[in-house]
Parts: sequence; structure tokens; C-alpha cells
Amino acid sequence: MSAQASTQNGVQTLDFSFLAGGAPAAVLGLGKSGMATAIALKNSGVVIAAWDDQPAGRDAAKLQGIDLVDLNKADFADMQFLAMSPGIPLHFPEPHPVAVRAQDAGCPIIGDIELLYRAEPEARYVGITGTNGKSTTTALIGHILAEAGMRIAVGGNIGTPVLTFPPVGADGIYVLEMSSYQLDLLDSLVFDAAILLNITPDHLDRHGGMDGYIAAKERIFARQAGAKAAIVGIDSSASRAVAERLAAQGHARLLPVSVGSAAPHGVSVIDGWLIDDIDGDAVREIDLKAIRRLPGAHNWQNAAAAWAAARVSGVPKRVITAALNSFPGLVHRQQLVRTIGNVAFVDDSKATNVDAAEKALTSYDRIYWIAGGRAKEGGIDALAPFMGNVVHAFLVGEAADEFATWLEGRVPATIVGTIDRAAAAANAMAQADGQGGTVLLSPACASFDQFPNFEVRGRFFVAAVDALPDTTGGQS
Repeated sequence: MSAQASTQNGVQTLDFSFLAGGAPAAVLGLGKSGMATAIALKNSGVVIAAWDDQPAGRDAAKLQGIDLVDLNKADFADMQFLAMSPGIPLHFPEPHPVAVRAQDAGCPIIGDIELLYRAEPEARYVGITGTNGKSTTTALIGHILAEAGMRIAVGGNIGTPVLTFPPVGADGIYVLEMSSYQLDLLDSLVFDAAILLNITPDHLDRHGGMDGYIAAKERIFARQAGAKAAIVGIDSSASRAVAERLAAQGHARLLPVSVGSAAPHGVSVIDGWLIDDIDGDAVREIDLKAIRRLPGAHNWQNAAAAWAAARVSGVPKRVITAALNSFPGLVHRQQLVRTIGNVAFVDDSKATNVDAAEKALTSYDRIYWIAGGRAKEGGIDALAPFMGNVVHAFLVGEAADEFATWLEGRVPATIVGTIDRAAAAANAMAQADGQGGTVLLSPACASFDQFPNFEVRGRFFVAAVDALPDTTGGQS
């Protein structure tokens, strides 16, 4: 049953009054998405029983006038459903005791994105998952659809709780980044376009191993049939196997995506050129090498998947091309901050591990690398093959001494301590060299030695770069 939109304080909101008058709804976890769920249900007149294991969550709920019930003792036979935050274990390493109580009572366990679908079943839905690239692809699709003049809302795992969205109606599209945890909590949602970018080992403890993780990712294609589009990156062996299973089942329209090899009836990128073969004519459409805000093969995969999603959503090719060129980049993810002369400054603060830093280090020539912070386990040995692009490293934070030792004999390095000093020193060296290049903040470390999170670290870098004088007179 569909809900109608309601208006509160002049703002149109989702309306769950079709759930009111029935049994209570339980909400477990009162973080950002859980709190939004509880408030949306409460404001629609639904009786809710909410709980958080942490006192801070319960205190925040009290301030919102939300009724608290210890769900560890609740009778779930009397509940419509349990809306559970995705961070709470449903299966592995062991299910939360409240989830066990709900399952034993036959109470459905769902998430906020399932509730969004129940409120707006006539809207269209684009879902994006994968181990890497989800956020950039989600933001890129949102940008393209917005440039096409479509009514959209973008969120999910990318940060905006979906139950704070306005209703978009039958002509609108929800663009949702989907984690494997969120996919576990879907029950009836069917994506009009579902994207699986890639699969590499991650969160295995939450899924009981690699097979469970792959199965969770594959749920993004659940219930698809007919014209629904399954867009699958075929460059990782695990996601390619998913594409093969989908092809054998034949339920949905399969559109493969590849960087480096042909993708029949899909989208590929060969030598930087995006090739659209969706209609079987393999047309070279756009040179992605020329788009500075989408550098590297990993971003080319993101662009190819976004192209496919936009095509099946009805966006003309010329609009997609223009939107790719105008994409501002996702904040703190290889985001171009500024160019001084022929030196570019790139904020990749989100690169908190070796895998992420590797992608950035393969995306640019002549890199002045700002690295360091709180080191992750395993060191940075995996980055050895990518040092050829690094002219000089500027090291910050707790890992500076460790990184300096590792870089000996590989790349010249200077310990500078802080990111603002690193930006200034890298700029001075790059400008004096005169050959151009990229000052790249891609730390390969957590931020917690000097900053509360990678976002604050990135903003600090941006401010430091903005404060640099332009001694080139604007000449490149």
C-alpha cells in the first residue's frame, strides 16, 4: 500500500500513516538512520517501540519524544516489523539478541530503505553496491540525473538517511548507495537499475566468509525481471561470476561494464575512451582521460556504470556527456581542490588504507605525495610497485618515521609533521621544479592521530591549499 506525502512545517515529508492504527513498530538502533526512522514513523502516527543499547542513543530519543521500550524483553508477536539499523549484526558473527527474538516470533526484520520503498512504491530506484567506488558512482549518477532535470534524492550509505527524503513521486528517482548490510534488510524493493561495481574481500566477519559477502552483494538484483537493468562490473572475478549467473537466469536486462576489455551490449572503457554498446553499435562517446575529476581506471569504471544507469533511466547521451564533464567530484575522494600554475592539488583524504591509496597513485604522473597518519596493520609494502610516479613524499603524523624508513632507496622523502606544512613544502618543490605535477593527499592511513575523521583531515588540507599564494601570476 502506498503512502501519501504529508507536510510538516511547510516541508513535504514521507507519510507512513498507512501503518498507523495497527500493531506497534519496533526500531533498534538510534544513530543517524535509526533516529530518522523513528521520527518518520512517530510523525505519521505510528506507535513505535524504540531502543538503543547505548545510553547516548536513548537520551537523544527522549529529546525527540520517542517512546523507549527495552526490546531485549519485548514481545515481538505483537510487532508489525523490526526496523533495524544496518550496523547491527543480523547473522554474523552472531545475531543481535533482539534480532533473534524477532526471528523466533516470526516478526519481519527490515531497514529504512525497505520502508522508503513501501512509502514510495511508484518511484523509480537506482541502487549501487560494490566493494569500492560506490560513493563516487552514486554521486555521479545523481549529478547526471539532476543535470537532466529529473526529480531525484540521493542517499543511503553515502550519508543521508533515506527517511529524511521528500517524496519524489512516480516521475522521480531515488539514487541509493547500498552497503551489504543494507541489502540484508531489504524485503520487497526492486531496483529499476541495480549496479554491482566489483567484489573484493571485505566485511567477511559480518557475512560468515566470502561466499556470504558475495551473496549479500548479489541481493541488489533480487526480484528484478523484464526491463529492470542489472549493471555489473566484470573486471573482478567474483562480480564476473555474478554476471554469468544473471545471464544464465535471464530474468533482467544484463548490461556488463568493463575497463580494458569489450563489454558486449554494455559499456566499456578502452584506452580511456568510453564505448557505448548498449544498442549493439559500439560507439566511442567520450575521452575520459580529459576529465580531470575522474582520474584513473577505477573512476573510469564508475563513469561507465553511471553512463549505463543514466541511459536506462532515459537520459540522452549528450546530457550524460555534459554532466560527466561538469561533475565536481566527490569530496575527499581524489577531489581536485585547486591548480596553481601547472601543479594540481588533489584531496584524497578518504584513502585511509593501502588499497585506496594505490588507486590514487596510479592515476597521476609526477606525484608529490602527502602520506601518513595512524598506520593500518600490514604496512604499505603493497604500494611498492606504484612508487614510480612519486617524485617526492612528504610525511605526516604518527607513521612518518615508519614510512620514511620504508621509502629509503625508493623515493626521496621529507618528514614535515603536519598537512599544512606538507602542502606548502610540496607546492614550493613542485613550482621550483617547473615540470608540473600533482600534490596528492592520499595518506594510506587513518586520521585519528591528528584529526577526528578523514573529513576533518580533508577540510584542513583544502584550507591549507586555499591559503597558498599563487606566485605564477595565474600562468600555467
